[in-house]
Amino acid sequence: MTSTAPETQRGHDAGDAPGEQPTSWQRRLRRFGHVPRPETSLRDRLDPPYTRPGRQVWSVLAIPPHVADRLVRWSGWGGPLLVTLVAGLLRFWKLDRPHAVIFDETYYAKDAWALVNQGYEGSWPKDVDKQILNDPSSVPIPTDPGYVVHPPVGKWIIGFGEQLFGFTPFGWRFMVAVLGTLSVLLLCRIGRRLFRSTFLGCLAGLLLAVDGLHFVMSRTALLDLIVMFFVLAAFGCLVVDRDHARRRLAGALPVDEEGVLRPDARVAETLRLGWRPWRLAAGVMLGLAFATKWNGLYVLAAFGLMTVVWDVGARRTAGAVHPYQAVLRRDLIPAFVSTVPVAIVTYVVSWTGWIVTDKGYYRDWAATEGKDSSWSWLFPDWLRSLWHYENQVYDFHVGLTSGHTYESNPWSWLVLGRPVSYFYEEQTGCAESSTGKCAAEVLAIGTPLLWWLATFALAYVLWRWFFRRDWRAGAIACGVTAGWLPWFFYQERTIFLFYAVVFVPFLCLAVSMMLGAIAGPAAGTGARAELGLTAHDPTGERRRTLGAIAVGVLVLLVIWNFIYFWPLFTGTQIPEDLWRDRMWLDTWV
Repeated sequence: MTSTAPETQRGHDAGDAPGEQPTSWQRRLRRFGHVPRPETSLRDRLDPPYTRPGRQVWSVLAIPPHVADRLVRWSGWGGPLLVTLVAGLLRFWKLDRPHAVIFDETYYAKDAWALVNQGYEGSWPKDVDKQILNDPSSVPIPTDPGYVVHPPVGKWIIGFGEQLFGFTPFGWRFMVAVLGTLSVLLLCRIGRRLFRSTFLGCLAGLLLAVDGLHFVMSRTALLDLIVMFFVLAAFGCLVVDRDHARRRLAGALPVDEEGVLRPDARVAETLRLGWRPWRLAAGVMLGLAFATKWNGLYVLAAFGLMTVVWDVGARRTAGAVHPYQAVLRRDLIPAFVSTVPVAIVTYVVSWTGWIVTDKGYYRDWAATEGKDSSWSWLFPDWLRSLWHYENQVYDFHVGLTSGHTYESNPWSWLVLGRPVSYFYEEQTGCAESSTGKCAAEVLAIGTPLLWWLATFALAYVLWRWFFRRDWRAGAIACGVTAGWLPWFFYQERTIFLFYAVVFVPFLCLAVSMMLGAIAGPAAGTGARAELGLTAHDPTGERRRTLGAIAVGVLVLLVIWNFIYFWPLFTGTQIPEDLWRDRMWLDTWV
């Protein structure tokens, strides 16, 4: 991963420096339409400006220039908030339906209720779900400790919604829907900062809003959507930290007589970047992700490496001759302390409810079975008991190989090979169906056209990373890799497609980046000059028009696809014929 923005170059393109003539191979390339990019200033390489829509858009809409300027200023927050409003309305619409305990809600909803009321999870009796749905007040919270295999943060969050709205489907789904909605806002703002484009940021958020897997997970009391929220928040914090660090470097570099920023090896290699609160916030977010499900630990490792590589790129761009040594001396230890120890402390603090009680599962292990441990003199009993508990949980996770109807291999996730049915109900006597049956299902599956488009987008992102040295593409690839790759190490374990929700935002960023490339550069003067086009060049206008039409068609197809699968996302009853029409692959049944 490199910190050099794709719209910039490290120096002059060969043959385009002042006074130089293009070489023969460059002249041949230009016959096919290749136009070398002009050199970008060092300041813009360290702190790229945001793009602004061209005047043509406002002229077509008959909007006066002063009104257009105001709309542009407001769009940075107005656009993301509008997309978020749409996402929230979709996610909260009939959130209590189906009125059932669907899939693994049977674990997390009850564990959350016990956790917020007594500080530890209880051992619930079997077949209590119907009683909870009929009259939750008649169900006592079990005082016997329950053996749970996931950390508590996600259940604390679910339990907060239950405290507000009761031990009901709406109550245990409420906070997950809130985080699902807020994640759309986060992605809009992250995409805007990443691409320096409000349009592309809002496009990424819109794609997330209409992704079926994210939508279903936002309406179900499971932990994976919560992990996704904290991972996305951590990524956003690191992107902001990257901007602030590079801006600080730019502010410390010398300026020549003409006011042009110049690289300086001494400044680039010795400058201390100071207090970096956004990276500290990222450490807290990663700790909360890890304290919800353990797969957050892999994201912690990947993002920690990513932020260090970004520092290397920043110092190199600023003029460092030995950027790796500079980062090793100035940035590595602060980066480590801001992320790993902070995440570990956050994880331990999340167990406070279990620590302060004496009834949690394995809570008294150190004082009973583990009292003869050789470490008993060094660590407190609660810490040794927690360590023993974690070891038992790890053995459970790696040894979970029992078959399941809806298990899937991670190789098949991108093409949606085997989605998970959370809820299915069949009704006979349905007059609208030729079979006389109607079906209601909640199917955890991504919007197919979006995910299949994302497979091409990931190939494009990898190309941008390897061949164009685009740091944004590398960041997106890092997010996908951190959320997806670890599951390949546990292919014998029982795993499910819905685990992929953790990297869905990065798929949306990848698609948004690819669609931005299809649409072409902004129609403003700077963008057209970069392409070597004149203000009235018909070829450039035609290329951008066709690109915009293609992007519009693809986005509308994704939205249509989400609407088409809406009954399967919401458990809406439809004739069995229409249900079967939506089973595009045999493995979806």
